[in-house]
Amino acid sequence: MHPAFSVIFLTTLIGAGQGLYLALYTGQLYSAFKVLPVQDSAHYYVLGSLIVLVLLVAGLFSSFFHLGRPERAWRSAARWRSSWLSREVITLPAFISAVAAWGFIHYVGWNPLLFTFSGAYQIDLSLVVGAAATLLCFTLFLCTGMIYACIKQLQEWATPLTVVNYTLLGISSGFMLATTFAAWQGSGLSGFFGGWAIFSTVVAFATRTASLVRNARIKHKSTLESAIGIRHARIEQKAQGAMTGSFNTREYFHGATQRNFKYVKWVFLVLVFPLPLTLVSIGLGTQAISLLIAAFLVQYLGLLAERWFFFAQANHPQNLYYQTV
Repeated sequence: MHPAFSVIFLTTLIGAGQGLYLALYTGQLYSAFKVLPVQDSAHYYVLGSLIVLVLLVAGLFSSFFHLGRPERAWRSAARWRSSWLSREVITLPAFISAVAAWGFIHYVGWNPLLFTFSGAYQIDLSLVVGAAATLLCFTLFLCTGMIYACIKQLQEWATPLTVVNYTLLGISSGFMLATTFAAWQGSGLSGFFGGWAIFSTVVAFATRTASLVRNARIKHKSTLESAIGIRHARIEQKAQGAMTGSFNTREYFHGATQRNFKYVKWVFLVLVFPLPLTLVSIGLGTQAISLLIAAFLVQYLGLLAERWFFFAQANHPQNLYYQTV
């Protein structure tokens, strides 16, 4: 398939925003259960939620460049009963609103105690609103991944690993950013977030590698014989059937050479996994914020390459007929 950079930025930006929110809320939840120290909510959570909102809104804005008629974008939510895209269009603004409400509660300080249990643990309004936002966050991961996993004819996408990888890579980049944010704020949670960033990156490496191995072994249901309706032991295509390019050759093929295609794969494998892991590990050990920032930036650049490869790797059945350009 032809990768659209608007969708690449959409998925990577909102993924990082979702992961950062999950990190911030996890820290608050742990502090509520007295596992981590309580943070200054009037500053720490407000600033963190603003960064999350910037990432989410930037991703939403980039998606408009993928629309032929942006003024009709509202219609994309009309088929929520059957379309995962419509469900994503509904869930993303709902998640943005929930994060904004969560941050606003911390900003105004109106955070009443709702109930206690076990005589020691207190549940306030921000924890309940944050729990609702967390549910929306994982729903958004599901919707985004299922947009591609539900397309059965694109066998590279039609696997549960698509949803798993979207979720884990978003969490990984978000916790990388949370590690930098915590170190910058001097909150003392950089080690906690960094540990989760390392763990999620390692797990994401395992699942993304599994998807690469799976896709390399795919036996496509469509063949050149089935594409043109001729059963013969040897078929050799000489031309695509047209003198110039067409919508089919532009939108259903990435256009890169096989050498560059393989090069992008190794670039993202290095930038998303071992290099940021090395940088964040050294940064946590030396308390060097610059290395933590570099870890997030390097991984995000790698995620751009990973997402390009994800879209480009999907081999549409029509390419069997239009393979010679």
